[in-house]
Amino acid sequence: MSDPVLSVVILSWNTKALTLACLAALFAETPKHAREVIVVDNGSHDGSADAIALAYPQVTLIRNAENRLYSAGNNQGAFAAKGEFVCTLNSDTEARPGALDALVDFLRANPGYGAVAPKLVDPDGSVQRACQRFPTILSALCFDSWWGKWWPGSWIQRRYLMEDFDHLSSRDVPQPPGAVFCMRRDEYARMGGLDEQLSLYYNDVDLSLRLWRAGRKVRYFVDAVVMHHRGASTKGFAKMLVVWHKNRLAYYRKHYGVLGEKWIRFVIRLRIAEERIAIQKRCKGDPQRLAAENAFLEQAQKELWAR
Repeated sequence: MSDPVLSVVILSWNTKALTLACLAALFAETPKHAREVIVVDNGSHDGSADAIALAYPQVTLIRNAENRLYSAGNNQGAFAAKGEFVCTLNSDTEARPGALDALVDFLRANPGYGAVAPKLVDPDGSVQRACQRFPTILSALCFDSWWGKWWPGSWIQRRYLMEDFDHLSSRDVPQPPGAVFCMRRDEYARMGGLDEQLSLYYNDVDLSLRLWRAGRKVRYFVDAVVMHHRGASTKGFAKMLVVWHKNRLAYYRKHYGVLGEKWIRFVIRLRIAEERIAIQKRCKGDPQRLAAENAFLEQAQKELWAR
């Protein structure tokens, strides 16, 4: 059998029902381009791997003994792939018929592009506005902070989140959502895939930035549609917030140097101070809740600043 044109890599971690639905959508169609499907099970304990092996024996199933997190798991699947193109596909997605073939067709017809991503929609069909501009020093201060509630912080945040783009037409974008991301496999390999220091977050941002800096454009392509359950693949991850901040520190260290890292540390401390004030207001008159939330915040800080 000849090598496939497209390798679809699905990372699964305790999302059995979602992963099976994702696979059902893929195998419900006869693709235009020959494809292989690789599932990397990241140490699930909900029976995902066995259920996948039973329902879809044609899938290449990689079983990890532990959760290697997003970047390492996707790289593991992508580096095992054989296709001309590789598409990383979150387990909480369901590709509409023809969507992945359309991504392949776009890259074949447009050699100047390094990557393409589809339009994402909610289960009710509404469009997810998830493309963003690259994070800057100022957007770091305003995002998820009181500083972003008033002008000029509110303008900086809206610009960063591309709220000026309705996501209803195709265009080049700095960074599309990483839930579905299609590249040429040899280019993915040459670039080293996802940066595994950005274990769970900012890895798609970093890859998009590296593509643009190499002169490779990235396309948001509305002719391909994929349904996406927002955040379903990470909602069970208890230490999500700590990892998000650690990955943000690593991203700014990589692209802004030591001063960038120091700035983010300062921004995080400001955010912690904001949260302390919010806890005081939220728990007024409830000393038990106040103690519990402060203890949780203290533990999160210890984990965040630990090397």
